[in-house]
Amino acid sequence: MTLRIAPDSLKVEHLRETLGVGVASPRISWRVETDTPSWMQAAYEVEASGDDGGSGSTTGRVESEASVLVPWGGPALVSRQRLQVRVRAWGQDGLGSEWSEPLVVEAGLLEPNDWSAQFVTPDWDEDTSIMLPGPLLRREFDVRADAVSARLYASALGLYEAQINGQVVGDHVMSPGWTSYEHRLRYQVFDVLPLLREGKNAIGAMLADGWYRGQFSVPVAGGRNLYGDRTALLAQLEVTYADDTCEVIASGLDWRATEGPIRTSGIYEGETHDARLEPVGWSSAGFDDRAWSGVRVIERDMATLVAASGPPVRRQEILAPVEVTTSPSGKTILDFGQNFAGRLRFGVEGPAGTTVTFRHAELLQDGELCTRPLRTAIATDRYTLRGDGVEMWEPRFTFHGFRYAEITGWPGKFSPDAVRAVVTHSDLERTGWFECSDDLVNRLHENAVWSMKSNFLDVPTDCPQRDERLGWTGDLTVFSPSACFLHDSAGFLDNWLADLAADQTEDGTVPIVIPDTFGRSPNGARIGWAQTAQAVWGDAAVIVPWVLYQRYGDAQILERQFDSMQAWVDRITEIAGLTRLWNKGFQLADWLDPAAPPTEPARAMTDPHLVSTAYFAHVSDLLSCAAETIGRNQERDRYRALSDEVAAAFRREFVTPSGRMASDTQTAYALALMFDLLETDEQRERAGRRLSSLVRFNKHRVGTGFVGTAIVTDALTQAGDVEVAYRMLLEKECPSWLYPVTMGATTVWERWDSLLPDGTVNPGEMTSFNHYALGAVADWLHRVVGGLATLTPGYKTFEVRPQPGGGMEHASARHRTPYGEASSSWRMEDGRLEVDVVVPPNTTARIVAPSGEGAEEVGSGSHHRTFAIG
Repeated sequence: MTLRIAPDSLKVEHLRETLGVGVASPRISWRVETDTPSWMQAAYEVEASGDDGGSGSTTGRVESEASVLVPWGGPALVSRQRLQVRVRAWGQDGLGSEWSEPLVVEAGLLEPNDWSAQFVTPDWDEDTSIMLPGPLLRREFDVRADAVSARLYASALGLYEAQINGQVVGDHVMSPGWTSYEHRLRYQVFDVLPLLREGKNAIGAMLADGWYRGQFSVPVAGGRNLYGDRTALLAQLEVTYADDTCEVIASGLDWRATEGPIRTSGIYEGETHDARLEPVGWSSAGFDDRAWSGVRVIERDMATLVAASGPPVRRQEILAPVEVTTSPSGKTILDFGQNFAGRLRFGVEGPAGTTVTFRHAELLQDGELCTRPLRTAIATDRYTLRGDGVEMWEPRFTFHGFRYAEITGWPGKFSPDAVRAVVTHSDLERTGWFECSDDLVNRLHENAVWSMKSNFLDVPTDCPQRDERLGWTGDLTVFSPSACFLHDSAGFLDNWLADLAADQTEDGTVPIVIPDTFGRSPNGARIGWAQTAQAVWGDAAVIVPWVLYQRYGDAQILERQFDSMQAWVDRITEIAGLTRLWNKGFQLADWLDPAAPPTEPARAMTDPHLVSTAYFAHVSDLLSCAAETIGRNQERDRYRALSDEVAAAFRREFVTPSGRMASDTQTAYALALMFDLLETDEQRERAGRRLSSLVRFNKHRVGTGFVGTAIVTDALTQAGDVEVAYRMLLEKECPSWLYPVTMGATTVWERWDSLLPDGTVNPGEMTSFNHYALGAVADWLHRVVGGLATLTPGYKTFEVRPQPGGGMEHASARHRTPYGEASSSWRMEDGRLEVDVVVPPNTTARIVAPSGEGAEEVGSGSHHRTFAIG
């Protein structure tokens, strides 16, 4: 018998990296590995000791099954404190594991007065209405021979890259990321001891506008300086010596600044870099900076500085061109075979002053780069050579959404080996996989994965390519269940929800993008409807925390977000009034219904106020469930009653006694079924039959926009017509999930027909080829086709109930739950369904026949079951 704490499974909060933890009492999780069938934990012990293994604290033996987000057992951490944490566990058979390998946990700077550094900006005046060169900042310092530890705590107003002695610090990109800057500004922590040397040292940093003062074309063109008009660096280097003394090298008035080689840099525009202007050795000791300028201090409330709760953005993959062509106009075009978010890296040799230009786009039209979908985003990088041999370059402070790149100005003969694409996104751990016997469905699922990666770049955005790239709340509302299966999104979305709460207005309205750019246009311009409460979009305040709780078992997320959740539902209640109908004002509702004209994406077939009232009932119910979870019983009863009242009002207004909907659409019936808004079995049966009829009448093509697409296959499944759901999934004519796949899509499109059947781009203004929202069907693939669904929060118990159909011969779903990997795989053999199940230790699964009959609870281990399919 083997029993051990799984290597590398020990973690605190939702962090894989534990340098600079921002929580004084972080919760601890671990996974157990054992070959004992049906193993359940009976007890655990957590020990925390000094970094040298010295005395510490222990919980002692705690009788509990808990192994996920277990409360910290010792004294609260203080800033900079470093501990080793280890765990052991006992099974219900009385046998215990050895101690786990220790996890080193180091606290960040937990108090505002821990900061002695100041935000510094170059001491010159700037015309901040235009793009400006990115500055360089530096300072030299001495280090003794007996340094034993060195930590750099850094952040910026704008984006930064730090260097010490000529070496880049860390592997993060686009730091410090994008948050609601006036409320929350993240800082990063790096171990920089290996970069230091005895004697003279230098620290430097490059700055760029980034999201802080860069261009936003939505809501209005010219939207620069939304958060501030000066970039600035915050850097605090703390060097500790063997005698426990500590020296602090902090950004302040003793730093120097000059213009750098980055002449312009913007998220939308791209980056222009003149290598001739980069001072050789500027971030190394001994560099002569007497001609450089001084710096100014920018005052900032240090209480707004927060440690990261999720992973940083990093370079993730390297792609080589799969094809090089020459366009009709004579341009060199690189095809990387995959749409993604990132930038190019290349090595070039040529005369000084030669400028190489790269333009980026998602597709070609008539053999040329098609940039119309980018709207005003220039998406162009330029590099001017210094002329001293092979020069390697990659933009630092921008990213593009693209598959194709156009090159002009390349000196000499071009070789495809000189250029690589760098896939860039938040460093999320992959946790979910799906595979089936239909190659087109597999490609659809892979497209959803790529669209998630492309758009989970520090903020869950709508698209990575055009002049938008904003944290649209509605997209995440519908996609969050898929996201939490595919990748460990807990820390990433927890951070985003903190910004949502920070940007929420005093009356409870949730902005439609988070961080909120619409509410802070510097010239006062506004889009009227963007400042009003929007169903589905604003409902992210309730739905996303609930999804995180269901998928990760983290009730603290509900506690942290409860005031925000409650404020949003109270705001809707105020709008609806005593009628309990949300029937006032413009609503985005079932956005991008395929029946809507290309230029009017909100003109859906489904009554927008049917959608808003249905979601009003739904989020009121979820808020009641959240209140019950965290012991807020008064609020539980209040919002349960509210949900019942809204559901009754919905039925009076939108449902006939026999179950016919006022809007006779796929989305209307799907909402009524999935949100349990129908009162009688007769109504539910009639609604299910009518939904199936509508889908069949539409030749199994999709008739839903953002709202209906995420739930229509589930509604059909619930109505007992899973075969119609499969027919819908497998349809290839537009609009359908597989139509883009047949057209060569490698990501999910914004519109069902972003590319028309004749190969031309949809004439609508919003035509992204990398939008994850319509890929929300992935969640149905995981739960119904693959057959793997959580029953209790965090997959402590889960259900395996594959429901084959559509002629598929096999399928599988795997998910790395907080307890370990769970999987469901099936295949059809001679009229039998052969099902294999893996249940991780400390969990149970319920295996159910496709018909829903014969539920059987099993413990951890591998299981095989056979079901007759008649």
